[in-house]
Amino acid sequence: MPSRPQLGRVYLVGAGPGDPELLTGKASRLLRTADCVLHDDLVSVEIVGLAGPQAIVVNVGKRCGRKGITQAEINRMMILFAKAGVNVVRLKSGDPLVFGRLNEEVDALAAAGVPYEVVPGITAGFAAAAALGVSLTDRRTSSRVLILSGHRTAAGKDSQQADEWLEAGRADTTLMIYMPGRDLAAVRENLRGAGVSLATPCVVISSVSTAAQRVTRTTLAGLASVLLIEAPAILLIGQSLERANRNLVDKVYLGSAWSEPAEENIVEFVGDQLQNQIDRRA
Repeated sequence: MPSRPQLGRVYLVGAGPGDPELLTGKASRLLRTADCVLHDDLVSVEIVGLAGPQAIVVNVGKRCGRKGITQAEINRMMILFAKAGVNVVRLKSGDPLVFGRLNEEVDALAAAGVPYEVVPGITAGFAAAAALGVSLTDRRTSSRVLILSGHRTAAGKDSQQADEWLEAGRADTTLMIYMPGRDLAAVRENLRGAGVSLATPCVVISSVSTAAQRVTRTTLAGLASVLLIEAPAILLIGQSLERANRNLVDKVYLGSAWSEPAEENIVEFVGDQLQNQIDRRA
């Protein structure tokens, strides 16, 4: 009687925002050595191309609600491959822990007795802030970051969603909205209703970290005037964005432009002792 193959392992891997150089070293190694790669639509061609020649590569994307492969079918594929002794990389854009349906896949693998490991990636919101050259938090203005899904916020007005918008209205919050959709006017009205100032800086970034990256900055007052931006996109809102790198900005909406950054207080650094130590080492 033939023996059963040893179970393969499933790695739920974050591909980051699109730039291959933003992959973690572990994600890159797993891609090169995997027997099978099941990737989302939004994973860039360059990153999928890092898979080794031995790998079976399958696009299992469900982008923008398009009908195709279901989540149950993806779960089944991972389990079947693993039970055949195949090591699988389930490659997700950004970080699988942020709006990546991670728990659904982990639950299916655990129920089937398949070993798995989660490998985080750089999520789009953090990559967007890095591209703008700003911190999402600032001890002077922004002590919290609130992450929301635009798909969910557009779904209805239940009490939990109402609470989320009220939380977003706190002045010390930097708001990060994934998948903001096309109705930015609705986002604006929800935030106005929550008490967010119309002068609050907003940035919409599409295809962050890739050659197709597009950046548009405005304020909450001008958000409804932002032209349609290609998915994948993310919307950042908050006072900490005041210092966003203007060299990366495509357009400032008239009447909604941010103020120039306040002049920095110059603090004299007394570095004689440090310089003396450097001189001695030279």
